[in-house]
Amino acid sequence: MNTDTSPSSVDGDEPNVADAALPPEVEAQARQVAKQAYANDIAATLGAVPRPINWRTLPPQDLEQELLDLNAWVDWLRHTYGLPAQVVPPMWHRHPELLWELSALRQHWLFCFDPQAKGNQALAWHYDFAIARERLRDWVTISGTRLDRDRPTRSTAWPGGEAEDWTPPDTTERPVTNRTEDFLAFVEEQIVARRAEQDATIREITNLEWQEQR
Repeated sequence: MNTDTSPSSVDGDEPNVADAALPPEVEAQARQVAKQAYANDIAATLGAVPRPINWRTLPPQDLEQELLDLNAWVDWLRHTYGLPAQVVPPMWHRHPELLWELSALRQHWLFCFDPQAKGNQALAWHYDFAIARERLRDWVTISGTRLDRDRPTRSTAWPGGEAEDWTPPDTTERPVTNRTEDFLAFVEEQIVARRAEQDATIREITNLEWQEQR
C-alpha cells in the first residue's frame, strides 16, 4: 500500500513545480532575474532623491514638465491647507520670486515625505512651511498681485547699473479672469523663450568653432 503523503501524491495534486530540482546554472539565472526585478521594483517605488530645481537652466522639455508638476502641487497645497490669496495668489506663476519659493517648498516636501525619510521629517517640513508662509506673504505684498488683479513685480533700476538692453517690466495692472488659461499661456511663453536661448547659444558656439577653423 502506498503511504506516501507528500504534496505531489495527496488528493491527486499535481507535483509542486517549486519543489522540483533545477539545474544549478538555471537556478542561479532565475535567482539573478528575480533579484534584478526586485531591485527595479524598489527603485521605481522609492525614486530618485529630490534635488533643487534651477529654473534658469532647465531645457525646454524639462521646463514644461516641471511647471506642470509644480502647478499641480501648489493647487493641492492651497486646497489642503486652506491658503488664502495673500499667501498663494492665482497668478503666482507670473512672479519669479513666488515661483522659486514655492518650487523650493515643493522639493523640500518631496524629500521629507519620501518613503526613505525619517519619521520626524514631516514635522520638519511643517516647521519650515510655517516660515515659508511668512516669506510668501511678504513676496505677495511687495509684488502687488491679488486675487482679482495682477501686475508684474516692479524692478528698481539702478543708475548706471543696468545692461544696455534692459527695459523695466510693464507694471500695468490687469484683471484676473481665467487663471488656468493664463497659466497654460505662461508655460508656452517660457518654452518658446527657453528654446530661443538654446538656439542662440548653439549659434554662438557654432560661430566660434567656425572662426577657430578659419
